[in-house]
Amino acid sequence: MYPSPNMPYRLPLILASASPRRKELLAKAGFAFETFQPDLHAEDERRPNELPTDYVRRLAFQKAKNVADKIERGIVLGGDTIVLCGENILEKPTDRGDARKMLRQLRGEVHYVLSGLCLLKKEIGCETSTMLETDITQLIMQSISDDDMESYLDTEQWRGKAGAFGYQDGNDWLTILKGSESNVVGLPTELLLAMYQAFAGK
Repeated sequence: MYPSPNMPYRLPLILASASPRRKELLAKAGFAFETFQPDLHAEDERRPNELPTDYVRRLAFQKAKNVADKIERGIVLGGDTIVLCGENILEKPTDRGDARKMLRQLRGEVHYVLSGLCLLKKEIGCETSTMLETDITQLIMQSISDDDMESYLDTEQWRGKAGAFGYQDGNDWLTILKGSESNVVGLPTELLLAMYQAFAGK
């Protein structure tokens, strides 16, 4: 079984991630795939004057490239997600205090979830090719109370999530205003399907 529900392809799809959310979304979208976790420090920090869209695409590329360098053949999928609130980029919180700080920035505010996607094709005897895209979803977080915030922090569900929240956690204080729900969860499957079909046709 090969990775597209609509367009079979001769190369295996390899997800450059250990994220259970990305694996679940990819499976729900109808893809067959393998997983290969990139090195812990495959990507580096944001560079001076780097736009958020460029930054998240570069992180996705670095993860995919790190895995592609270790395999002989396949289409490697790299992804990364950040939250943009005003001019502040929020990534995964380091601890509860950091998560609290992020949620305080976000409450009552319109903000954006940005996901970078990279498809990198590697095949023996062929030139490596790459496709990069960004998906953006607009959300608003209600002005939740400090008590509600602390109750959420108690659940530990914020760990490992950009912006210290998960839309899939079922919190009624998060509303999508425009864009993909799967993007907020961690993998914009609608964009991925379009990318993969275009990529496989090359």
